Amino acid sequence: MKILLENQVAVVTGGSRGIGAAVVKLFAEAGARVVFSYVKAARAAREVEKGCRNCAGSAEPVRADVRRMRDAGRLIERAVRQHGRIDILVANAGIWNQRPAPIEAMSEREWDRMIAVNLKGVYSVIRYAAPHMIRRKSGRIIVVSSTAGQRGEAFHNHYAAAKGGAISLVKGLSTELAPHNILVNCVAPGWVATDMSAPAVRNAREARRLMAGIPLGRFARPEEIAMPILFLASRMSTFMTGEIINVNGGNVLCG
Repeated sequence: MKILLENQVAVVTGGSRGIGAAVVKLFAEAGARVVFSYVKAARAAREVEKGCRNCAGSAEPVRADVRRMRDAGRLIERAVRQHGRIDILVANAGIWNQRPAPIEAMSEREWDRMIAVNLKGVYSVIRYAAPHMIRRKSGRIIVVSSTAGQRGEAFHNHYAAAKGGAISLVKGLSTELAPHNILVNCVAPGWVATDMSAPAVRNAREARRLMAGIPLGRFARPEEIAMPILFLASRMSTFMTGEIINVNGGNVLCG
């Protein structure tokens, strides 16, 4: 693979599993020095780090819960302290409610936790990364949202609201940070075969129902989401900002 991110410093949140792990590995293969966060999956994080040892770049796990401002700041400062700067931020950490959550039964705790991880967690790392990028007049911020943030999702409305909020944040920040040569974009995946979505995609009956709405007739692999993220982080997208790249197999055709 051509070295697309040689000498670039990247921070990836939620990098121990699923889409995040695929991004960390692909970035390290592309030459980036990656610092990635995890919360509980220490063993999985070490496996990701181990899998990047023979790459052109590197990967370093840091335990950080991006719901907490102190943790988010510590994650960004670790990257800056280790590598002198931050060039790329991928705000990927997220959760999803596996069981339906009807609005009349949804608890305040369920709502708050979803918003804290999927929206505040995006804000928190951007809040600490942006000043470093502004000083250097350069940077890429890539947010992982969801098709649910564009169309809504019944029985998962707190998830859709958080992901929709992240898209609006991308739109606003893209114009706010453009004068500093910081590009802010978003990737919105559809159904992806990960641990988070496993209860749905591994249930034969539910999988058939979901795939019926996907023209390509299958779920995405995490690597298929990581590659558009690499595109947004690379020199191939130097005139793109405020964009939402939909990677959903044709499931949601958004204008």
